[in-house]
Amino acid sequence: MSSLPAKRRKLDHTSTSLDDSESESNEPQSAPNISKEAPAPPRPRHTKRTHNDDDAALYAGGIYKSSLFKLQVDELLREVAPNYAKRFCGLTEALHKLKGLIEGIEERDALSISDATEWLHKSHKINVPFPDPKPDKNAAYKLTYTRPSNVNVIGSYILRTMVKSDNTLSVDMLVVMPASIFQEKDYLNYRYFYKRAYYLACIAAGLQQSVKEEFDLAFEFLHGNELHPILILKPKSADATKPVLNYAIKIIPAAPQRLFAESKLHPTKNSVRSKDSAERESAVQLPTPFYNASIQSDCNFESYLKLLHSALKSSDGFKDACILGRIWLRQRGFASRISTGGFGHFEWAALTALLLKGGGAKDHSVLSPGYSSYQMFKAVLQFLSAHDLVANPVAYESIDYVASRPSGPVLFDGHRGQNLLYKMTPWSYHLLREEARASLSMLNDATFDQFESTFIIRTSQPLQRWDCIFKLSLPSQPIRAPSCDHMSSVAEFSLRVGEVLAEGLTDRIKIVDIKGPETTSWSIKSAAPSTLQPSLVVSVNFDPANIDRLVDHGPPAEERKRAAKFQKFWGEKAELRRFKDGSILESLVWSSGSSYSIFQSITTYLVKRHFGPEVAGSLKFIGEGFEHLLLGSGPSTKTFETLRQAFSAFEKQVRDLEGLPLQLRNLSPVCPQLRYSSIELPSFSPGQPLRNPADVLIQFEGSGRWPDDVVAIQRTKIAFLLKIGRLLEEADESTTTRLGLENEDKPLQNCAFLHVIYGTGAAFRLRIHNDREQILLERQIKDKSTNHRAREDAVLALSVYKKSFLQLPLHTQSIATHCTRFPLLSPTIRLVKMWFDQHMLAGHIRDEVIELLVARTFVQPHPWRTPSSTMTGFLRTLLSISRWDWRVEPLIVDFTGAMTSKVVDTINTRLEAWRKIDPAMNRTVLFAASNHDKTGTAFTDNGPSKLVASRMTALARSACKLVTEKGLELDPRSLFAASTADYDFVIHLSPHFDGNHRRKEASKPKYKNLEMHSEATLDIIGYQPVHSYIDELKKVYTDTVVLFHAELPGSFIAGLWNPQAVAPRPLKVNLAYSTRPAGVGGENDEVIQLDKSAILAEMARLGGDMVSEIVMHR
Repeated sequence: MSSLPAKRRKLDHTSTSLDDSESESNEPQSAPNISKEAPAPPRPRHTKRTHNDDDAALYAGGIYKSSLFKLQVDELLREVAPNYAKRFCGLTEALHKLKGLIEGIEERDALSISDATEWLHKSHKINVPFPDPKPDKNAAYKLTYTRPSNVNVIGSYILRTMVKSDNTLSVDMLVVMPASIFQEKDYLNYRYFYKRAYYLACIAAGLQQSVKEEFDLAFEFLHGNELHPILILKPKSADATKPVLNYAIKIIPAAPQRLFAESKLHPTKNSVRSKDSAERESAVQLPTPFYNASIQSDCNFESYLKLLHSALKSSDGFKDACILGRIWLRQRGFASRISTGGFGHFEWAALTALLLKGGGAKDHSVLSPGYSSYQMFKAVLQFLSAHDLVANPVAYESIDYVASRPSGPVLFDGHRGQNLLYKMTPWSYHLLREEARASLSMLNDATFDQFESTFIIRTSQPLQRWDCIFKLSLPSQPIRAPSCDHMSSVAEFSLRVGEVLAEGLTDRIKIVDIKGPETTSWSIKSAAPSTLQPSLVVSVNFDPANIDRLVDHGPPAEERKRAAKFQKFWGEKAELRRFKDGSILESLVWSSGSSYSIFQSITTYLVKRHFGPEVAGSLKFIGEGFEHLLLGSGPSTKTFETLRQAFSAFEKQVRDLEGLPLQLRNLSPVCPQLRYSSIELPSFSPGQPLRNPADVLIQFEGSGRWPDDVVAIQRTKIAFLLKIGRLLEEADESTTTRLGLENEDKPLQNCAFLHVIYGTGAAFRLRIHNDREQILLERQIKDKSTNHRAREDAVLALSVYKKSFLQLPLHTQSIATHCTRFPLLSPTIRLVKMWFDQHMLAGHIRDEVIELLVARTFVQPHPWRTPSSTMTGFLRTLLSISRWDWRVEPLIVDFTGAMTSKVVDTINTRLEAWRKIDPAMNRTVLFAASNHDKTGTAFTDNGPSKLVASRMTALARSACKLVTEKGLELDPRSLFAASTADYDFVIHLSPHFDGNHRRKEASKPKYKNLEMHSEATLDIIGYQPVHSYIDELKKVYTDTVVLFHAELPGSFIAGLWNPQAVAPRPLKVNLAYSTRPAGVGGENDEVIQLDKSAILAEMARLGGDMVSEIVMHR
C-alpha cells in the first residue's frame, strides 16, 4: 500500500522544564564498562555508514526500523536543530570578550579565609558561595587567585547537539584553575571546594562592573550539586524594542586533569575525615563516593570533551544518536540535574562514546562506528535495560576496581577514575531502566509505528505517569547521624524514605520515585537560599495484582533472626498467625477498602513508625480523587458480577426450556452493563427491577423453514418471542415478560424485542438473531431490478444488522474479557464515558467507540506500561484523544496482539479510500477498527459529525492543558465541568425527569412486604422519556439544529443552530422548518430566515410538562 503522507510532528515540550537551562556540561563523570551479561547487538555488514545515495540500501537492510521510520527520524532531526546564528545572536563576540576579561582579572595574594571573604564583601559586596559545612576561619591554608591556565567553551554548543526549547539554552565556558593554587592534600575535608568557591567569587568580582550593562550575574549550583557553584550570565536587552536573548552563559571553574592522585579519589576511599583525632584513629573511615566523584568530575571536563570529539570524528551516526538520546531523555523527564534523575545529555553522550571504544566481550567495542544513529540509539537503550548497575557495578578500563556495595548505580570509568552515574539515586536508575525497557518494546513492535511514542509524546507529566503521589515534610530533627559523604539533609531523608518504602511495600508497588526541592540561582551579593520548609514528593506505580492485598506474610516463627527483624521493622502491627496449611508466620493484617485506602494505611503507618507523628501528619496523598467521581461503589465490579450471574441463570433457564420450535445455538450479551462498562452500576432488587434492561441476542440453529423475505422474518420473530415469553412464565411464576416493538417505519430492520423481568429484579431485553437476514439483504442490494430507495433501505438495514448482530457480540466479549484481564479497565471506561457524558458528547459518540478508545490505552499502552490506576488510565486516554488526528489516522485496537502489519496497512488503505469517496466526511468521520471489525465503520457509520469530533478533540486538548498547568494541584472535578455558554439555546427539563431525580427515587428504601413488581413499576422498565423526546426533536429538526444532552445529571438539553439553515434565503414552499421574513427591505422582500422563537416554542409544546424553561442565547 502507499503509506499516508507523514505528518509534521511537533515535539511535545509544553510541560515544565526539566532544568532552568538545556545545557549539559561535559563534567567529569565515569565511563561505562559493559558487563558480560548482555550480548552485544548484531554488527552491520558495513563498517562505515555511507551517505545520501547509499542510504536507501542501508535502510532497507535494517539500519532503520522502516523506511517511514527513517523519514520520521530525519525530519525530527531537522526540526529540533536550533538556528544557532539566530538563537545565539552576538554570542561569539560575548564569549571572546568574557574570555579576555577573565584572563585579565587581577591576581590576588594568598589570604586567610576570613581576610579573603571580608575583602570580597567590602570591596565588591560579593558573598563567597562556600558549600556546607562552611570553612573554619582559623584554617591554616590560604586562598588565592591567579590567572586561569585555560578558558574554553565546551558542551552541546560546541558539539552542535543542542535541541530547540522554549526554555533558556545555555553555553558552558570552562575556566581551568591553575594547579599552583592547590596543595597535594586539598582533596581532603572540602579544601578543594572552598578554594574553588573563592576562585569563582573572584571571577564574579572581576566581571561585575565590566559586563553589568550587558549581563545579569547570579550564582547557581551546577546540576543541583551544592559542591559545584557556578556563575551564570544572562544577557540584557540593550534595545527595548528587541526581545531579550533567550540564552545564558555558564562559567564553570574546573581543575586540571589528574590534579590529585586517582587512587585517593576512588569511590571506596574516604576524603572527609573526622576532626576528632581519637575517633579518626579508632573508627573505620566510611567511603565518600559522591564527594570523591564531585572532585573527579571537575578534573575530567577536558578529558571527556576530547572523548566526545574523538567519537564525533570516528562515527558519522554519533552526533545524531546523541540528539535522539537527548530528545528521548527530555520527553521522559531526565536531565543531568540531581533532582531530575542525574542522567542527562552528557551522560548519554559519554556512555555512547565509551561503548564505541570497548566494553564488550574480549574487550571489543559494543557499538560499531558504522552504526546508524538509530542503531546506536537502540543499542544504548539495550545496554541500559540489560544491566543492573546497582546489584552488579560495572568497571570500564579498570583492572583493579573493587566493587563495594553502593546505594546507587556504578558505571566506573577507570581511565578517568570516575563513576559516570554518581548523581543518580537507586530509584531514578530503576526508572531509567524501566523507560529503556518500555522503549525497546516499542521499537521492536513490527506492527505499529511507535515513532511518536518514542520521541514525541512527553511521558514525564506526573499525573499521567504515576498512580499515587504523596508529599511529606522533613523531620525537624535528623533521623540518623549525618553521613561523612557530602549529603544534604534532604538527600539523607530521601534515601531513608526509599529504604523504608521498599521494605514495607515490597511487591505492592513496581516503581517509586522521590524528588526533593529544586535548587535555584541567587544573587552574587547574597548567600545561597535555603528551603524554609523542605518537603519530598514521592510517586509510586502500583502492582494491580498485589496492591489491595489485605494480609502480608512474613518469615516463619522458627527463623528467629528474620522474625526479630520483621517485628522490629513493623512494631506492634506484626503478629503471629496460624494459617490453613499449618504454617505459623509473622503477619500483617490491613483493613479492607480501595487500593488507595490500603496503600495510604500502610504508608501512613510506615512513616509514623519510622519518622514520627510529625512527619506522618504532613502526609498529603494525590490520585484517589478520580475514583471518587465514579458512581456507586467506585472501581469495584461486584455489582456487575451480580448481573452477570443473573444472566448466567437466565441463559441456563432458556437452554432448559422445552417446547422451543428450534434448537438454541447461543445467547450473547450485547450491552455495556454485561461488559462492565456502563456509567451507572446495574442496581436491582425484588422491589426495584433493573431500570434499563440488559440487551441479549438469542440465535437458533439454522432451518429451511424461515421465510425467504426479510419482512416476513421480522414478523416470524414476534411469534418466536411470544413463545419464549410464554415458556419462561410457565417455568417460573415470578418471571414477567412483555413484548415490545421498534423500528416501525423500517420494515427491513428488527421490529420486536422481549422484556424478561425476574422476581430478583434482573431484567433483560431479548432480540432474535437470524443469519438468513444477511443473505437476503445482500441479494436485495445486488438485484438491479430493485428501485433505488429500496436498495438504500437494504444497505442501511444490512449495516445495522452487521453492527447489532455480528459486531456487538464480539465487541462485548472482548471488552468483558479484557475487563477481567485488566481490573482497572472497567472503572477507566466508566470514567471516560462520564467525561463524554458531562460534556454532552455521549449522545453522538457510541459507547463502543469510547470503549475502544480506552481499550487501546490498556492493550497498546506505549509509551507507558499498562495503566495501574484509574487516574493514569483516564488521563492517558484523554491525551491519546487529544493527539488523535482522526482525519488521516484510524483508531486501531489489537485485542489479541496478533494483528500483522499487513492488516494495519489494509485498514489504512480503507481509510484513504473513504476519504477519497467522502472528502467532506459527511458520512464517516471517525474510523475505529479492531480485530473484529477491520472495516472501521461498524460503530461510526453516520456519526458522529465533524462538529462533534472536532469538539471532542478540542475538549480533550483543553483537559490535557489544564492537567499540565495545574500539575499536582489539579482538582479532578474541574475536568468534568461543562459550560452551556457555547450553545445557542438551552432547554431546561423539569426536575421530575432529570437523572438525579431518577437515581434518588431508585435509592429510596422500601418495606419488604411492598417489594413486588407492580404494574406501574413494570411500565417504567426501559422507559426513557428524555431520550424519546430528544429522538423526536432530532427526527423533526434534523437539518435545523444539533442537540446535546448529558445523562448525568440530565437536567437540560443544549442546542446549536445549523449555520446553513440560519442564513437568509429566498422564499420556498414546503420548507421543513418555521420561517419568517428576513426584513431586509428593498428588492429582497421575499427573503426569509429561520424563525428561532417559533421553533423553540414548538419544542416546548412537544416536551409538554417535561420542559420547564427554554433559554435562547443567540
